[in-house]
Amino acid sequence: MNSYTGTVDSGVSPDLRLDRYVAEYLKLLNRSQVKSRNLRAWINGKPVKLSRMVNPGDSIQLEWDETIDTDLVPEDIPLNIIFENERVVVINKSQGMVVHPGAGNYQGTLANALYFRRLEKGENRKGPRPGIVHRLDKDTSGVIIAAYDDETLDYLAQQFKLRKTRKTYAALVKGKLPREKGKIESCITRDPRDRKKFTVHQDKGKYALTFYRVVKEWPGYSLVLLRPKTGRTHQLRVHLKHMGHPILGDPLYGGTDPGFPGLTLMLHAKRLSLSLPPDGLWYTFRAPLPVRFRDLIRKIEKNHPALP
Repeated sequence: MNSYTGTVDSGVSPDLRLDRYVAEYLKLLNRSQVKSRNLRAWINGKPVKLSRMVNPGDSIQLEWDETIDTDLVPEDIPLNIIFENERVVVINKSQGMVVHPGAGNYQGTLANALYFRRLEKGENRKGPRPGIVHRLDKDTSGVIIAAYDDETLDYLAQQFKLRKTRKTYAALVKGKLPREKGKIESCITRDPRDRKKFTVHQDKGKYALTFYRVVKEWPGYSLVLLRPKTGRTHQLRVHLKHMGHPILGDPLYGGTDPGFPGLTLMLHAKRLSLSLPPDGLWYTFRAPLPVRFRDLIRKIEKNHPALP
């Protein structure tokens, strides 16, 4: 049996159902697993139905059944390992690799590769998320961490949940940003016109905060560092689109550029800082800019000398 105890954050909308809160906000289970894993819930000490609305400040206790996903296949997939010990592995994920199995991507994922590595180490725990704590989009490359045991998984998950980790991304974007550094603050919700996308909303959705700093500028383009304080789906892509500076190579949020046809998403998880068990020491892991970034920068500089 699995369990969770916590308090509903102040930024959560009061018209959000408990089952949606578990799936979309806490991301403990997806909507189908809420039923298949027999989720039970108590709010402020009283048993409730999953259709019950949550309110900021509510004390929530959850329990759900463990399951074994026999469909997950261990695969010996080469990984670019940044750091590894008996408890964690830090990977420089390549662009195009899916993190979690899903529709159309049941093999070749990071989860398949990590399941194989766990079996190699004598860990036989199965499941669709073997040790994976956080997400990177398929076309986002860079630093991602996973745990080899459940105790470490819980330790890391709490840091991400409480926003104690520090994540830095590099992005090549369209245009010149309004200031050398600043922040983007908004609510983010699913786009009602396209369920694959998310959009900024004045007061509906989940609170999102991103800090940015411009590293270099050229006429029409900028290289920026991004530090998301929250971890919403597509947050960086949505925020930069909202500013009018979509990430180059982003087909969902308008980052196509006729000057550079065929670009893939120019977003890279450059740095991750957090503490590791058992001593709680602080570590910083880095992944250098990938070849696709360096190649595009050379092309931009050839035709667009950097601004002073």
